[in-house]
Amino acid sequence: MPTAEANPALETARLTLRPARLGDADGLFALYSDPRVVRYWAWPAWTSIEQAHDYITRMAPKPDSLPLVAARRVEGDVVGTVSLYQINAQNRRAELGYALRQALWGQGYASEMVGAVLAHAFDALGLHRIEADIDPRNDASARLLERMGFLREGYLRERWIVNGEVQDTGLYGLLVQDWRARQA
Repeated sequence: MPTAEANPALETARLTLRPARLGDADGLFALYSDPRVVRYWAWPAWTSIEQAHDYITRMAPKPDSLPLVAARRVEGDVVGTVSLYQINAQNRRAELGYALRQALWGQGYASEMVGAVLAHAFDALGLHRIEADIDPRNDASARLLERMGFLREGYLRERWIVNGEVQDTGLYGLLVQDWRARQA
């Protein structure tokens, strides 16, 4: 039965992906208070450091979620987050979410974060399917998912209302066999 590990730490060439720590508050606030980063999210930009503290308290790994902070291995600074949530053991599926500091867009960090979590999801957790829900206007996120092997499987009109703006959703899915075929 796949469930998230209590305290995993995943390593990539440049990053450590790990549960959030109290010392991450400033980095998380910098990430989620940037309106460019959360432009296509289901909530508005943070306005208080207390929101980062609340996030850290709420986002401990649980059997149905694996929220991770991405920190550079050398510098140690928080560059983003990547999460598996709604982990469903019976159906061996989960949803994926991620965010990256705007200053690092286009440098391969998002691919590195997402790739590490997908490998963990399929190999260590034994999941069969990963889904992602993105705003269809977020071209960079759609390209990232497609590079990872996700297929756009659906479109939901006017699914979210954020800051009074109605937003659509593009639904993407990736199956374990498609992931493994791309890794071979």
